[in-house]
Amino acid sequence: MSEIFGDYSDQLPGGQEGLTIVFSPTSAPLQQRWRTNGLSADFMADYFSTFFPGSEGDTTETDTKAEIKSAVSFIANELLENAMKFNDKTSLLPISLRLQMHSQRLVFIATNSIHPQAVETFQIFIKELLACDPSELYLQQLEQDSESDNVSGLGLLTMMNDYFAKLGWKFETVQTDPPVVAVTTMVHLSV
Repeated sequence: MSEIFGDYSDQLPGGQEGLTIVFSPTSAPLQQRWRTNGLSADFMADYFSTFFPGSEGDTTETDTKAEIKSAVSFIANELLENAMKFNDKTSLLPISLRLQMHSQRLVFIATNSIHPQAVETFQIFIKELLACDPSELYLQQLEQDSESDNVSGLGLLTMMNDYFAKLGWKFETVQTDPPVVAVTTMVHLSV
């Protein structure tokens, strides 16, 4: 099984630069791993900010560099948090986050396993996300947050609303016995 939603492509051109972080789902408990998400995201942001212009006296370039650094940190952190939170605990598939730099964009590629019974619910949410106005859905999710503890997709909606990112997903069965489904989330950020 392989299904694609949104702005996902297996045919990305080679990037100018790339960085991949891989986590073993069994090497540390989720609570310990959770604390390192921000550190990993900030590392990616610091690393890629070196490729963008900026100097002490030039506020426009410095602001652009700071904006890109902030966007990379936010998106990488959200992708890592989602990958770890929704990872299939019975799978040994590693969690990975790759960031590629292209001429006019950065592309994030996060992969984790997802419990086969959770696939349909997630795909329904993705279809809703892709079919509606992200600003309206964001407000609906905030309203739901005030009424319950269950908020879904605010990070993804923030990527779309605040950073004008384009998102895509690929669901792929990577093992049949026992079933293991990998979900790859792709985020395109124009720079």
